[in-house]
Amino acid sequence: MIEIILASASPRRQQFFKELGLDCTICAADIDETPQPNEDPIALAHRLAHSKAQAVAERVAPNGRTQIRTQIIVAADTVVAQERELLGKPLDAVDAVRMLRQLRTGVHQVHSGLSVWQRAASGETRQETIVNSTDVVMRPYSDAEIAAYVATGDPLDKAGAYAIQHPSFAPVQQISGCISGVMGLPLADLRDLLARFGVQISTPLPPLCQFHAAFACCQI
Repeated sequence: MIEIILASASPRRQQFFKELGLDCTICAADIDETPQPNEDPIALAHRLAHSKAQAVAERVAPNGRTQIRTQIIVAADTVVAQERELLGKPLDAVDAVRMLRQLRTGVHQVHSGLSVWQRAASGETRQETIVNSTDVVMRPYSDAEIAAYVATGDPLDKAGAYAIQHPSFAPVQQISGCISGVMGLPLADLRDLLARFGVQISTPLPPLCQFHAAFACCQI
């Protein structure tokens, strides 16, 4: 028997798991996400995803359970950056406006770390962590549009102060990479990584990605 645990409180990631047909237990990780001095954005995404999986693994250790099972923990973390400058969750509405104005020019990157940790029935453990990186170009939205979007409160709990799938603001003009990775969970990478741990995903990914955002899936 395989028990899958999603180490995330993100409604979006939980929804993806449901749509992929993956039954899971939710056990959100609680770790310090403060970047280390001069930490590269890709390294940060890798470290946080890796650490989240390990933190949850410590909390769900068998502790004498009689039922023998294999545990698989999936953890993810999304980092938004412009070159090496990290753009985390905004401190407040003013900070959100600043970020959105900054992202309006040039290209930025969304790095989604993904980690799968396994404890086999034998007690042996194993972990693999990868990072998916996507280039994102914003559309030339106006200051008035920024103000209206920030007033909704939506950007205040999101890295980079935006959600690519927001229906009315729709801030992104173009991406080069994985649309679901920008939303917080690179589905093709998840499928391939879970397969290496014996969990198969048969749900076609392109319709799922395009249901959530008006961009082509990287698997087409």
